Amino acid sequence: MSSLGDQVRDWHQGVLAVAREDWDRALCLFSDVREPSAKIYFNMGCVHLMAGNLEAALQAFDQAVTKDTCMAVGFFQRGVANFQLQRFQEAMSDFQLALAQLRGNAAIDYTQLGLHFKLQAWEVLYNMASAQCQAGLWTKAANTLVEAISKWPEGAQDILDTALEQVQKQVPPQLRQVPKGKVFQPPRQYLQHLEPMDFLGKAKVVASVIPDNNSDGWPQQGAAAKDPASLVTVTVQCYFTVPLEAPRGADLSSLRTLLAQALLHQAQMGQLSYQAPGEKFWIPIPTEESLQSVWKSVARGPSGLQLQCRGAWGRPVLYQVVAQHSYSAQRPEDLDFLQGDTVDVLCEVDEAWLEGHRDGCIGIFPKCFVAPAGACVKALPVPKPKPEDQH
Repeated sequence: MSSLGDQVRDWHQGVLAVAREDWDRALCLFSDVREPSAKIYFNMGCVHLMAGNLEAALQAFDQAVTKDTCMAVGFFQRGVANFQLQRFQEAMSDFQLALAQLRGNAAIDYTQLGLHFKLQAWEVLYNMASAQCQAGLWTKAANTLVEAISKWPEGAQDILDTALEQVQKQVPPQLRQVPKGKVFQPPRQYLQHLEPMDFLGKAKVVASVIPDNNSDGWPQQGAAAKDPASLVTVTVQCYFTVPLEAPRGADLSSLRTLLAQALLHQAQMGQLSYQAPGEKFWIPIPTEESLQSVWKSVARGPSGLQLQCRGAWGRPVLYQVVAQHSYSAQRPEDLDFLQGDTVDVLCEVDEAWLEGHRDGCIGIFPKCFVAPAGACVKALPVPKPKPEDQH
């Protein structure tokens, strides 16, 4: 079974193959990704489109929007595939679905999700008008373009005016699509951690099956010591979310074997943090220098070194926050939660948004809805993200 690192590597190499216009190699690499996500299926659809394999592209985009029913750009590209197959009614339906997922917004910028493309509402209406022209609905096409001009003229006035003039002369405007070579790339955090990280040097670690009363039920690990004078006990609290692929009806022994294989990779990728004696909070240990600093601060004695290792889907957890208000997802890439939920923070996107993990789901959410775990924050009215902070 391939590891998460292997799958990310295949994804990354597939993106590089797309850049070289090596379509066969790109498809081979994307197909090797186990349990492809909506992004991978989208990439495969784009590659098939660029290679001229329209039916295969349509099937791939079908899979993408089935995996992510809010993927506006997936419906947009499926509409392009249907259009090129001269299935204009289906294309119009797809463009309508793409517009619905924009939810009245002028655009969705997919850059933060790895696709360097901003889907504009006027582009969706432009394509819808083009499909209406091909279906002989010239008046509807003109009305569609007028709607686009009235709602989203900024930056596209000339293009839309020209298209409207063409439609009035019964000349269909040329279709628009995601630019050639633009596909979803793996998150930079994944690429930074492709190589295993050795946090503890040559320390020998053995697992303990007896939970500590102070570790919230997490399993511990301690250093095996033949020479007590030279070795220090290291207690590591571990908590991971791991994806597993198991045969239906697998027995307990097989599941434990799969879990052990997955946890080995997760343990290499998880975020190590240090807890000083008597302290409640954990301090991340991101570098070799920070670990050596921790070693210097550890007093000789029976207490040893207290570490925590947390990760979600192969990514380190930076810290945890607690929801001060419930948040409902506004976009496909959002993470929703209820007041009081604890969320693992994986990345600080910008000053207003965080990327986090909760209950096996990963997404972004407004920073103003949460507070650091352990902080006492008085409940305030539910904040609303500023328009300029919208992702």
